[in-house]
Amino acid sequence: MFSNIYHGRRVFLTGHTGFKGSWLALWLHKLGAQVHGYALPPEDEQSAHWSQLDLPIASTLADIRDAETLRAALKEFAPEIVFHLAAQPLVLASYRDPLTTWQTNVMGTANLLEACRGLPSVKAVVVITTDKCYENQEWCWGYRESDALGGHDPYSASKAATELVAASYRQSFADRSAFGASPLLIATARAGNVIGGGDWAADRLIPDVVRATAAQKAVEVRNPLAIRPWQHVLESLSAYLLIGQKLLQDEHSVARAWNVGPADEDSASVAQVLDVLRADWPAVSWQQVGAMAHETSALRLDSSRIRAELAWKPVWRLQQALAQTSQWYQAWLQGELRSEAQLQQYLNDAMTHGLSWTR
Repeated sequence: MFSNIYHGRRVFLTGHTGFKGSWLALWLHKLGAQVHGYALPPEDEQSAHWSQLDLPIASTLADIRDAETLRAALKEFAPEIVFHLAAQPLVLASYRDPLTTWQTNVMGTANLLEACRGLPSVKAVVVITTDKCYENQEWCWGYRESDALGGHDPYSASKAATELVAASYRQSFADRSAFGASPLLIATARAGNVIGGGDWAADRLIPDVVRATAAQKAVEVRNPLAIRPWQHVLESLSAYLLIGQKLLQDEHSVARAWNVGPADEDSASVAQVLDVLRADWPAVSWQQVGAMAHETSALRLDSSRIRAELAWKPVWRLQQALAQTSQWYQAWLQGELRSEAQLQQYLNDAMTHGLSWTR
């Protein structure tokens, strides 16, 4: 898969102890990559997806804001490509602690790119941001990569600023001849609302549903009519890996920003998502509560660029993504970890669809 580009490659992965990072670590391991993770320790070691996977991957447990430790870890490992997922990823947490959000998301990214700039081994960096990096207009069509960046809450604004940091490094420091190195290719990926097993973050819909259902309670929903571009975690990761593949193959045109979202018809309201979940998990119930902070009512992504130029497209429709997610959590509550099985199912389905990255 991915033209076998990751087999034997030295891959540096920040945020590997988190939700998306742990899934990406699993996939890279299956692809035969040599992976080194850099992240904070999991908040809950017992339930953390990373801990449950128990992968034979070396890691540095440290803060992305610690520039010296980060630089030393990169220099010692000498990676060829870096996937940067470490972040403060929660909107409500950004209201409670905006300074840490800005320091982690913006200066953490700057620390990483500055370290990579002076490291000849690094050929490519894929920086993960979010669909919330756009200046929200509450319009009915999807945001394109050329639309204005912005953000009301500290999290969204910090991710917009992260995009600017990455663009600045891409435009200013691609030429590394002074370091005796090839150009540094930097891409950013703006994914939609990612769901899937192993997410235990506070104030996210699916983890809140799981916790409430396990406790035989109704989940409290702030805005049931809010529309989001929902997609399974493996969809976003397949796009990150495809972008990384193209950068490693020295395709300079791929060093840019990319939207990674579901099919237009799979943008759905919170209430619709809960109804689909309940069909597969009848114990799920919900009740509306007052909003805790400003939230966007409608958010959609236009992913036509990555579909047209990189031939990427989703594998699972929303109903299947939600079914896989609820099945993962129901199995987990019974003491079974289904991550590897679900990854294999996703790969089988992708091959059935004949997607280019499966070759």
